[in-house]
Order: sequence, then C-alpha cells, then structure tokens
Amino acid sequence: MKFDISHRDKSSAARAGLLTTDHGTIESPFFMPVGTAGTVKALHVKDLQEEVKAQIMLSNTYHLYLRPGVDIIAAAGGLHRFNGWNKPILTDSGGYQIYSLGDIRKFTDDGVIFQSHIDGSKHVFTPEKAVDVQRGLGADIIMAFDECTPYPCDKAYAVKSMKRTHYWLTRCMTRFAQTEGLHGYSQSLFPIVQGSVFPDLRTESARFISEQEAPGNAIGGLSVGEPAAMMYDMTGLVCGILPDDKPRYLMGVGTPANILESIALGVDMFDCVIPTRNGRNGMLFTRNGIINIKNEKWKDDFSPLEEDGEVFADLQYNKAFLRNLFISKEILSAMVATLHNLGFYIWLMKEARKKIMDGTFLPWKEEMVKRLMRRI
Repeated sequence: MKFDISHRDKSSAARAGLLTTDHGTIESPFFMPVGTAGTVKALHVKDLQEEVKAQIMLSNTYHLYLRPGVDIIAAAGGLHRFNGWNKPILTDSGGYQIYSLGDIRKFTDDGVIFQSHIDGSKHVFTPEKAVDVQRGLGADIIMAFDECTPYPCDKAYAVKSMKRTHYWLTRCMTRFAQTEGLHGYSQSLFPIVQGSVFPDLRTESARFISEQEAPGNAIGGLSVGEPAAMMYDMTGLVCGILPDDKPRYLMGVGTPANILESIALGVDMFDCVIPTRNGRNGMLFTRNGIINIKNEKWKDDFSPLEEDGEVFADLQYNKAFLRNLFISKEILSAMVATLHNLGFYIWLMKEARKKIMDGTFLPWKEEMVKRLMRRI
C-alpha cells in the first residue's frame, strides 16, 4: 500500500492525497460506505459503484465470521469475488461489534469470549484469530483487534483497556508477519489508538501506535457518546502525533459536520452507518441541511431532493414521491434514501478535496458546517 499527499490546506491540517492498493487508488479524504455483511443494505453493488461512485467499501469481520463463515468466503476467492465488488475493501476487526454485545461477551487479556447474537453459540476471538479471519476474507486493509473503551469510564479502566489494546496489537502484528495473503494480492494492517477521553492516555497510545511504523493508523473509541467538542479535542491531539506521511482513519464518524471538522484536524478516512441507517428511517442529508422526509410538510412538495443541483446522476425523485414511498412502506423508499445519502456523502468528500486543492477549504468548511447542521 502506498500513500502520497498531493496538497495541504494552509489554514488547517486538512490534506488531499492518494491511497494506492492492489484493487485501485483512492482519492483522499474519503468516506467508506458500511457494507457490514459484505453488502450495503438496500443497494446493488452496481449502484454503489456507478451511481454513488464509492471508492472503497467497509465490511465487518464479526458478522462475516458468523454468517456465512470465513471458510465460504475464502473458498470463493475472498470477499471481492464473493460479493462482486472489485474496488478496495477494509474490514473492521470485530472489536467494536463484540464490545456492543454487552452482557454476552467477556474480555480477558488473551481475547474475548462471546455469544453469537444470531443463535447464542459461544465463540472466542483472539488477536491471532482476528488476523486469520481477515486473511481469509481478503480485505485490502485489515484492522488490528482492539478493545473499544466505553464512555464514560473511569481512568483506571481506560488505562487497562488501552494496555490490553497495545498488547493485542503486538500479537496481531506478529501473526500478520507470520502469514501471507490467501488470494493473490497484498493486505495492510492498521493499528488503532485508544485511551478514551484522557489526553495523557491518548498521547501515550498515539506514540505507541506511531512506533509500530504501520502503513496507516486508526483512531478508535470516539463517537461512543462523548460530546462532539471532546471528540474533536482527542482527534486533533492524536493527529498531531501520528505519522504525517501515513493515512489517518477516524473510526465510526459520523455526521457530515463531524466529518468536515475532522478533515480540518488531519483525518483522511471515515466510515459510519449514519447515511444508510438514518436514510432507511427517512432522514436525508442535503447541501442545505437535514430533511425528515416523513414529515407532512413534504406531501405536496414536488421539488427535487437536492435543490441546488444533482449530487449524482439518475436520481430524479421528488420529495412528495419519496415521502409517499415511506408512508406506504414501499421497499423502494429505503433504496432511494440510501442512494441519495451515500451520494451526498461521497459528493461532500469530493468537494472537500477540491477545496483543499484550490486553497479555500477552511472558509468553505465553516460555512458548510452551519448549513449541514440545520433542520429543514
């Protein structure tokens, strides 16, 4: 994997770059649509590629391990051949999903014992197993197994969680070095910074992660309930420590405004379920703010979903029609809303990149954040 920074914003830490993998080159900053089980809900792969114009997909190790199982995906030749997506893929290690299981999982220094949310069966994930599973899945970028620290938590717990994440990382890197990709192309392992919202712990973790000299680095354990200002403080702190010449990935973030603020802090990569999950529930993101398309005010509004011009081609539906789809519980409602929201997110990233390259990012970002947070 190769990362080259093309342009830097003079008034912030934002940068535009190129991330090259064996499945293609990605223009940064970029957003990864979440295809948890190898597919973005309500979208064909063709739509994701040709209409949304996504450059990369994120899928999840935990879910694919449980169903259909890594053996099946590996036998297909990896996730790219299994789902038909021929561009880069990143897989999360499953750490966050296992953390989210609550009472049906138990963390130990060796790994995590958990019950499947599908059938209650018992499983064990270790750092080594997380690497082995992701080798089988065949993603271009795979994530180290970590413990996502909850918010709020006391400092003693945050210290223990961070140390465990660091210990697991050394085991992940050892396993990664001992193994090879199974499907004829290279994979890259990204470590994850933890430390909750404690600046000294975030500093310690970012320095430890930097010392590993990985091809890219992630920031985890944020957007888990802490105030946005605190998230930005921790993100800015960590970005100031992580290697400048490596891509930085802020995991699970977020709203369009969150993303723009984090780009300004030096983040290159993002993922979040907000555009897809919220879209399936009737929330649309537009250049002028947020729309709840189920509201009665839209029942006779025949204007396009995006009034300032098309975010992407071939989506000609109006607000009244889409509202009717939702009220009628038509499956097409989820498809159209998902297509619109992901199209908007990808458009926003491309615009941010353009503004970084022409030197106008910061004033544009300040104005856009105000507009994007409005409820229409």
